[in-house]
Amino acid sequence: MTHTIRVWDLPTRLFHWLLVLCVVGLVVTGKIGGGAITWHARLGYAVLALLLFRLVWGFAGGHWSRFSHFLRGPASVIAYLKGAGPLAHRVGHNPVGALSVVAMLAVLIAQVGTGLVSDDEISFTGPLNRFVSSSLGLAATSYHKQIGQWLIIGLVVLHVAAVLFYLWKKRENLVRPMVTGDKEWPEPAPSSRDDGTARTIAAVVLAVCAGVAVAVARLGG
Repeated sequence: MTHTIRVWDLPTRLFHWLLVLCVVGLVVTGKIGGGAITWHARLGYAVLALLLFRLVWGFAGGHWSRFSHFLRGPASVIAYLKGAGPLAHRVGHNPVGALSVVAMLAVLIAQVGTGLVSDDEISFTGPLNRFVSSSLGLAATSYHKQIGQWLIIGLVVLHVAAVLFYLWKKRENLVRPMVTGDKEWPEPAPSSRDDGTARTIAAVVLAVCAGVAVAVARLGG
């Protein structure tokens, strides 16, 4: 007998797929350069809003979207790699998957942060550049255009590879729950709250985060 668990609430799923679209757009516009930098900046502000939302939702979101319910210690990671550990640690992000989530969020925060203070001396100056020294702005620009973008591309490739590995080797479809929200599980587990109230709260949180991103963007005007 299996149990249908609402693992990913709608706000978390929308965050995930919107972030995917924005990251793809950022890589493409960043490589094109020139006039595309305008859209690169806009997508960057969108990612800023999404990241702020995810940080808040990591404390206020559905059960399995909360950091406290998927971030595990080293012992849990080692146990998972050995094929042990409680099933409850695998309902949402498994211990290794949780590390990839943290890594992606950290790298994206660094990329957005360096973009906000960057100055390529050609077509774009970040809205926060005037608040940092010239040397720091140039260092941020160098990181943003070189190390940062390749870290993101590398993590995306690893993420896709992991999804394919779980699908082909472990017969576990990680994409379907991120589309439908539900996962079939062999034992009872709590479901994430995903009702109208939760979605309304998420919409308000996202609106506030978007407002913060717009306010940051206007600092460059």
